[in-house]
Amino acid sequence: MNRILTMTMIAILAGCTQTADHNGQAGQASESLNAVKERFARMEADALKKPYHGIFTTNDTLENLFSIKATNVTTAPIIEAANNFLVALSTDQRQRATFQITDQEWRKWSNVDNGIYDRQGVSLKEMDEEQKKLAFDLMRSSLSAKGLQLSKDIMKTDQTLRELNDNSADYDEELYFFTLMGTPSDTAPWGWQIDGHHLVINYFVLGDQVVMSPVFMGGEPIFTTSGKYKGNTLFQDEQNMGLAFMQSLSDTQQVAASITRVKTGNNNVSEANKDNLTLDFQGIQASSLSASQRAELLELINQYISNMREGHKQVKMEEVIRHIENTWFSWVGETKPDAVFYYRIHSPVVLIEFDHQRVVGVPNTDDGKPSRNHIHTVVRAPNGNDYGKDLLRQHLANHQH
Repeated sequence: MNRILTMTMIAILAGCTQTADHNGQAGQASESLNAVKERFARMEADALKKPYHGIFTTNDTLENLFSIKATNVTTAPIIEAANNFLVALSTDQRQRATFQITDQEWRKWSNVDNGIYDRQGVSLKEMDEEQKKLAFDLMRSSLSAKGLQLSKDIMKTDQTLRELNDNSADYDEELYFFTLMGTPSDTAPWGWQIDGHHLVINYFVLGDQVVMSPVFMGGEPIFTTSGKYKGNTLFQDEQNMGLAFMQSLSDTQQVAASITRVKTGNNNVSEANKDNLTLDFQGIQASSLSASQRAELLELINQYISNMREGHKQVKMEEVIRHIENTWFSWVGETKPDAVFYYRIHSPVVLIEFDHQRVVGVPNTDDGKPSRNHIHTVVRAPNGNDYGKDLLRQHLANHQH
């Protein structure tokens, strides 16, 4: 079963389990839903059987892309916020939320709803008000104001999906789970993760260095037209800036950038369970762009990187700029004003994906085609540094633990 069929099946099964009145119908739906859950569990188990390697191109020979070094951007507020959060947890919560720095919990994340995927850690829903405040303080100290607001707005879409799906418990704006790997420190490696439907952030810290990757951010509906969060809207800048950049290219450049002008399904390739992906560069290389076009491409990249706190955002963007000549932009779909599309930005140090997806959570709206009302985005650190793995490897090689 491919991903499109799987996600469509999930939506259909969710509706069946909510409306079935007869024991036979409910039992059949339950069995089918269990089969889907088992499939996702197998996908994760199969991925975890293989040690982390990272996302590489077929012929990648690049070395020493990432190094342990001082950034002169303090991580003290992040460490303080993490410690405050941990202290506020009960003994049981702390036990469930804390893992070793090398634990596979880093890689156990998924962008499907909670009816399909069982998450580890402690959710906002089970926290008291003080604990919730401290959880958001951890996010606030780690992210920019834009990144924090986007995260909160993504969570709101699950309340909307709950309202649209007969109060289904599979969707909840507080079913976002926090875990911490390692012990917050200004010298030893550690990090935190938030994992939930349409929002996953992996945040690695070593000294004053930060790696925020992988990051999955999505939403459905993109435009909330009713209910508690009426007016909530997501990803319009990422969408419109991407389209504007593609439209700004010459006809010849657009042909070079296009994988295909026909978009029929979901195109993201680096979502959950894709830590060891082989992905070659496609599209148009930035070295062939004009200076103004490269500047516009950097602004588009910055739209994603600027979800990090300001100082570490600047460090990451400097890393991106060093590799701008070997950065590639690719496109799937049309370029008319109302087009649905996919684009990818891929360099040795960053991988960004934006995708208009089929509608699966809003009832009675799936026409089998991608929609502007369901968007997925992914940010990765290719060449082995997702989850800060390359920095961690270097640290462990020089320190006994």
